[in-house]
Amino acid sequence: MRTAILYSFRRCPYAMRARLALRYSGVTVHIEEVSLKAKPAAMLALSSKGTVPVLACDDGQVIEQSLEIMLWALAQDDPEDWLLQGDPLAAQATAALIEENDGDFKVRLDRYKYAVRYPEFPMEHYRAEAEPFLQKLEALLQQRDWLLADHRSLADMAVAPFIRQFAHVDREWFAQTPYRRLQDWLQRFLASELFGSVMAKPSAVADGADASGG
Repeated sequence: MRTAILYSFRRCPYAMRARLALRYSGVTVHIEEVSLKAKPAAMLALSSKGTVPVLACDDGQVIEQSLEIMLWALAQDDPEDWLLQGDPLAAQATAALIEENDGDFKVRLDRYKYAVRYPEFPMEHYRAEAEPFLQKLEALLQQRDWLLADHRSLADMAVAPFIRQFAHVDREWFAQTPYRRLQDWLQRFLASELFGSVMAKPSAVADGADASGG
């Protein structure tokens, strides 16, 4: 039986969360690191969207969206109950949080990170527009170490790569914010064995400025 292939880009938060779920679930997959300046023909033949991640499953199925890849992986195995099975309210909260992250917050994040492309306002303006989401996460973390449960879940793993990207735009600013619980949460994520395992550097490929996929 052939091995599944994930077309990925190491620093892309969408690809990052797909790799997290696949590794956590124990899915055997070959990671194909993509050069954004020379995207492989095999990937483009599978997916016309032209962005990572793209998962070519061993049964021939092609999954083109990162959240769908995560859910597919968790359907294979979910040993820590990332899906918070048996709690419909938690499932709804997870979906709502990821939707806000992938929608409004991602728009604000891109404008903050690439403020030179949006000269209508300074980067601080776009950063301030993104802060309500940080405040929401900070509030969720007041009583526990993870967003929606006493253990890490799909919400944490789907959102953390984007908060990591946001924090890295201006690390000094992020470190002095009042979002202490959020900072600790992000550090737990970054220090985890799971995160370290999916961030091992592949062989060198040409870097790209924006790896955002879906």
